[in-house]
Amino acid sequence: QAQLVESGGGVVQPGGSLRLSCEASGRDLSSYGMGWFRQPPGKEREIVAGISWSGASSYYLDSVKGRFTISRDRTKNTVYLQMEILRPEDTGVYYCTADRRYHGGRYDAPWEYWGHGTQVTVSS
Repeated sequence: QAQLVESGGGVVQPGGSLRLSCEASGRDLSSYGMGWFRQPPGKEREIVAGISWSGASSYYLDSVKGRFTISRDRTKNTVYLQMEILRPEDTGVYYCTADRRYHGGRYDAPWEYWGHGTQVTVSS
């Protein structure tokens, strides 16, 4: 059983940046696809970005393209989400996910593993 632990959330002003990290333990997830979801206040959870096990394929929600970058370090069992030019609508709880069936692109099936989330608040 894998555990995913997110870190790096916080409060930032519009236009600012944050880098989220997610470290996996309990299982080697280097062959798993990884992703980031978010849940804005009062809204449903949505996928923000995903990356294949090799890092060669990725996916981004349209509203974050050009501002967010997902990356991974397979040697550290860690995935990152670099967020730039943050907007108030990026506010939410951000969750790290992992799934052995994910190979990049859009993916609507339930993900295998979830972290507990980290809060990101974009406000002046």
